[in-house]
Amino acid sequence: MADLAETGIDTETKASRSFAASAFYGIGGKVTVAIILPALGLLFWEIAVAAGWFSGRLMPPPSRIAATLWVLSKSGELFTHIGITTIRVFFGFIIGAVTATIAGAVTGYFGLARRLIDPSLQALRSIPSIAWVPLFILWFGIFEASKVALIAVGVFFPVYLGVSGAILSVDRKIVEVGRIFRLSGLALVRRVMLPAVFPAYVTALRSGLGLGWMFVVAAEFMGASEGLGYLLVDGQQMGKPDQIMAAIITFAVIGKLTDSLLLAVTAPFLTWQDSYRRER
Repeated sequence: MADLAETGIDTETKASRSFAASAFYGIGGKVTVAIILPALGLLFWEIAVAAGWFSGRLMPPPSRIAATLWVLSKSGELFTHIGITTIRVFFGFIIGAVTATIAGAVTGYFGLARRLIDPSLQALRSIPSIAWVPLFILWFGIFEASKVALIAVGVFFPVYLGVSGAILSVDRKIVEVGRIFRLSGLALVRRVMLPAVFPAYVTALRSGLGLGWMFVVAAEFMGASEGLGYLLVDGQQMGKPDQIMAAIITFAVIGKLTDSLLLAVTAPFLTWQDSYRRER
């Protein structure tokens, strides 16, 4: 009996190790595939500058950009700018996403609220982001409040549209089935509406987060002395294209990392989906 128990434990241990190894190599494989295209693009860029196809003065090669990033990171300046910008995006994203979720849920669920509120919000959505800058400076000054408010505006509209549109697109037959099972009020929302809306809501959050990273650049043009947007402005004023490209690449990397983090946080809530995928 003891031998059988030990054999069972060994089998279970080997199975768990095999699962962990397959998960590790699966993630590693996905990362490897994901960086192939950027790596080839950087290699072509380096070769093109070295061959004289592009001007290295205005389009610095990746090696020079990497050297700039190394100098900035070695001094700690790069991490300071990344931290400041990330904090601004975080608070702007939270404020914009929460208010947009509430507004989208209200206008999507209640017809009267949709007829009253939605036309005004759609009109505000057409206002260019840069048009809010002078108004927010007058209201909040050039300090953090105006920057966070501008980012929140950028996050608000895609999340609002995603939530409101997802609620309006819920299949009526699904709701009727819920009512047949005598679900009503909060039970109907929790058991039927939320699962139907959540996949589109995650997509809306990703769109809002992406716009938040775009709006932070405009926000940091408003008298900022720290942040990745400040690095862009400083590079333009001082004639440092390598610093400008370093800031742009950093935006791309940090934006992708935060998008992946958002997907990882929301993935446990979507395990019930049996969606079609052409390949894993």
